Amino acid sequence: MNIVLISTTVITAIASVIIIYFVTKEYKKIYKTKERELEENYKKHKEALEMEAESIKKNKIIEAKEKFLELKKEFEEEQNKQKGQLLAQQSAYDNKVMVSENRLKQKEQHLTQLIEKNKRSEQDIENQKKTLNNESEVLKKQQEELEKHKQTQISALEKISNLSVEEAREKIIENIKDEAKSKALSYVKDIMEEAKLTAAKESKKIVIQTIQRTASDHTIENCTSIFNIENDELKGKIIGREGRNIRAIEALTGVELIIDDTPEAIVISGFDPIRREVARLSLHRLVQDGRIHPGKIEEIVAKSFKNIEEEIMNIGQKILIELEIHGINIELVKMIGKMRYRSSYGQNLLHHSIEVAKLSATLAAELGLNPAMAKRAGLLHDIGKVSTEKPELPHALLGMELVKKYKEHPEICNAVGAHHDEIEMTSLISPIIQICDAISGSRPGARREVLESYIKRIEEIEQISSNFEGVTKCYALQSGREVRVIVDSENINDEKAKDISSAIAQKIEKEMEYPGQIKITVIREMRYTHYAK
Repeated sequence: MNIVLISTTVITAIASVIIIYFVTKEYKKIYKTKERELEENYKKHKEALEMEAESIKKNKIIEAKEKFLELKKEFEEEQNKQKGQLLAQQSAYDNKVMVSENRLKQKEQHLTQLIEKNKRSEQDIENQKKTLNNESEVLKKQQEELEKHKQTQISALEKISNLSVEEAREKIIENIKDEAKSKALSYVKDIMEEAKLTAAKESKKIVIQTIQRTASDHTIENCTSIFNIENDELKGKIIGREGRNIRAIEALTGVELIIDDTPEAIVISGFDPIRREVARLSLHRLVQDGRIHPGKIEEIVAKSFKNIEEEIMNIGQKILIELEIHGINIELVKMIGKMRYRSSYGQNLLHHSIEVAKLSATLAAELGLNPAMAKRAGLLHDIGKVSTEKPELPHALLGMELVKKYKEHPEICNAVGAHHDEIEMTSLISPIIQICDAISGSRPGARREVLESYIKRIEEIEQISSNFEGVTKCYALQSGREVRVIVDSENINDEKAKDISSAIAQKIEKEMEYPGQIKITVIREMRYTHYAK
């Protein structure tokens, strides 16, 4: 069995080798035929490409030659055109030269003719001179005879009148002077009377027209603001535990919060409208947020102060756009915005300044002056009332220093400084500002003296209290009956705080007049803050 199996395997292997040999041989023949076909196709394709490339090359050469010929033709045409233009210009230039040469020849001929004429005229002049000399000699003789005749007549008149020539001349001059003086005085008197009548009528007419054309509403500012709340439960949150919230608000804003039995209302009391507005805005945000505690109060009050500063800037810019005034320094724009929160004898300072600006522009236009400059001076005339610098100076002089500092026109500076006669008026705009200031403030109901004196007293109390060393903040509360002074806790101890309270009280007693009594409270507060990380 093994021999049969082995022989079968050997035969099968030999048959396989023979089959593989023949199959391989057949494949080699097929491969060689394919290879020959590919080589022939490659040669044909290569020849075709070479022929195509040669034809493309010939075509490109032909195109390039044609393009060259076209460009050459264009260049030659352009060159011929330029040559023609040059020839035309040359011929024109030659013609001009010929014309100018002809003109020069004509001028030369004309000059020669003039020279000949001048020679002839010189001869004529010489002849005329000779004749004139002869005539002048004759005239001299006649003048001498007239002078002799005049002297004989004067001597005869002197004998008749018993006066010399000089005396007679002086008498005539005196008579003429007296007559001229009398006529001039009567003439001047008539003119002055007519001018007074017409000036009075015209001035009244102009002022009345100005007031009629400029009408505005007036509001009386007071020292309290009302903050409305939804329910009385919020009053307890605003007061806080042991009054810490209300104390924090009053210390940060400088106003007094009056929380009484008035339903759904809190009264904000303070003489400074900016502080009252900050307090009102802060309360509104705290109530909306719902979290009312000293830390949140500090954050909200700081944001409110920032928002009020932005609002002040926006108000100033809006007023300048409304009045069409341009080029004012940014610091003056801020002060104009602050006027909205200041009052003058109960009259809103911004409304008063806008009215004075409009009145001044109208009056200046009626008088033929510069209305834009008058309007600018009218708006800035009370700017000194806003500034906190140099409180010892009158507001007119302080305002003049401010507008000078920010490079306003000298006429505007003089108008601001002279509108209360602190300095001499040097321009025509100054009396206009003074008149319009009086017109705006003197109408019934426009101002109120009591409020102005009250605010002045409050400001003096705060000024006196803040001048002591170690004082960081100072607020007058309860209509000036209480002063709260916050001192630096690191530099001032309890004994010094007590001394400061006593010293402020003594200084207020010596330097001020006020009804009743004033309570001085010095606050020294220590705070320690740490963060858990």
